[in-house]
Amino acid sequence: MNYIVTTSYKPSGEEVTKARDLAGEMGVRYVSRNRLKEYEKETALDFYYVFDKNGQLVIRSGEEVFFFHPGMSKVRLKNIKLQDSDYLIKSMELAGTELVLDTTFGLGNEALLIANFLPGGKVVGLEASEHIFRVVSHGLKNYPYEDDWTREAAGRIELYNRDLREFVRNCGEGSYDIVYCDPMFDRPQYRSHSINPLRPFAVYDRINREDVDWMIRAARRKFILKSRTRDTLFQELGIEFDRLWGSKKSGVLYGVIDKR
Repeated sequence: MNYIVTTSYKPSGEEVTKARDLAGEMGVRYVSRNRLKEYEKETALDFYYVFDKNGQLVIRSGEEVFFFHPGMSKVRLKNIKLQDSDYLIKSMELAGTELVLDTTFGLGNEALLIANFLPGGKVVGLEASEHIFRVVSHGLKNYPYEDDWTREAAGRIELYNRDLREFVRNCGEGSYDIVYCDPMFDRPQYRSHSINPLRPFAVYDRINREDVDWMIRAARRKFILKSRTRDTLFQELGIEFDRLWGSKKSGVLYGVIDKR
C-alpha cells in the first residue's frame, strides 16, 4: 500500500511535529497539507493519514474516512439500561474484576462496553491490522470523551498490534478469565457506516478449529465466539457450545463455552 502522513489545514506546530514523527516511525513520507493535492497528482496514493484539529488521527481514502468513535458502545449501554438485553454482556456474567481478552479488537466499541463493567478489571485487546491499530489506539488515548464512563472504560483497555493466532498459542492455560472472538462476518453488513471505512484495512484470515482450541485453553472461565445466523462459521468449526443465543432482529449469535 502506498500512503503518506499529513495534517489538517493550517496545522499547529504540535500537529506538524506529531505528523512528522508518525511518518518517521512508519518509514513513509510526510507531506505538508498545502502540497497534498500536488503530491496526489504525482503519486498514486491508496490512502493517507491525517492529524486532525481535534487531536484525532484519521485515514482518508477517496471519499471514505476511517476514525475512532465510541458511538455504538454508548448506544448499547443505553439499551442495557433500558432493556437489559445485551447478549454479549449477559454471556460474560461479569463480576467486575475479570481480565478479558478481546482477540479481534476492531473499532473497540465492544471492548469499551465490556470495560465499563470492569471497575476492578481490564480488557486486553489484539488488533492484527497495523493501520486499524494505529487509528484506534490513538483514539482511545486522545478522543475528546463527553461521558465519564467512556473515558474511564478506555483507561481500562490495553491494545496490542498482534495477531490472535500467535498470541493465544503463547498464552498459559487459563491466562484470562474470558476470551472473546468476533471475526469478520462471511456476509458483511454494508449498511454499517461505522464499519465500512475499516474494511480495506481489516485482516480477513479465517479462524479454524485449532485457533479456537487455543483460545479455549487460554480462558479460565468462558470462551465466547460471535457470528451471524446467515454465516457458516459455527458449522465449519463443529463446536458444541454450552449456550448459543442472540438477537433474532440483528441475526447476531454468541456461542458460549463455560469452563466451570
